[in-house]
Amino acid sequence: MAETIRHVVVLGHPAEHSFNHTIAETYCQTVRECGQEAVLRDLYAIGFDPLLKDAERPGKPGFTPAPDVAAELDLLRDASVVTLVYPIWFGMPPAIIKGYVDRVLGSGVAPHDIQTGATQSLLHGKHLRLLTSSASTRPWLEEQGQWVSLRQAFDTYLSTIFSVRSHDHVHFDAIVEGTRDRLVEECRMVVHEKTREWSALVLSEHRRPASRLS
Repeated sequence: MAETIRHVVVLGHPAEHSFNHTIAETYCQTVRECGQEAVLRDLYAIGFDPLLKDAERPGKPGFTPAPDVAAELDLLRDASVVTLVYPIWFGMPPAIIKGYVDRVLGSGVAPHDIQTGATQSLLHGKHLRLLTSSASTRPWLEEQGQWVSLRQAFDTYLSTIFSVRSHDHVHFDAIVEGTRDRLVEECRMVVHEKTREWSALVLSEHRRPASRLS
């Protein structure tokens, strides 16, 4: 029996019928059409707590992940792809997404490990994908210096410290309430095509001998 290729999709938007929900659902649907597994973690819907507790800080004596974090780690352990879907608010990801990074993706990762390059996170060797949106245009974000900052903090930095195999970022700008259905459909098609591309990449890797992936 072939090994299942799992994508864990982490969604950070409070509105059930938001553009981000549509994008996340399109991603999951496309992954399944490609014969792979998609697990959607709608952080608001599951009531995820983004607040890092003192006992959860890496390096604390007797460190043990909280039950809700342990459940997320179990899902991530067997994933090949981790995809974050979120809007950009005030030039930054929502607090619930940052909380997921703090409590889940960074679980057990101490500052010393990052500085010495000894990080052994659950993202090690996995693919990181980001699907984001903003009400502002990308040129405006670039003029404010926010686009470079975002890419550095949530693309390059996270990919480096968590030792991911690859990362990619698709951003949709000028997304506001009442965005035309035609534009939303165009964005859905972009996600559909990119997801097929990413799924094909992971499938080709799984078909290669393990020695060629090391």
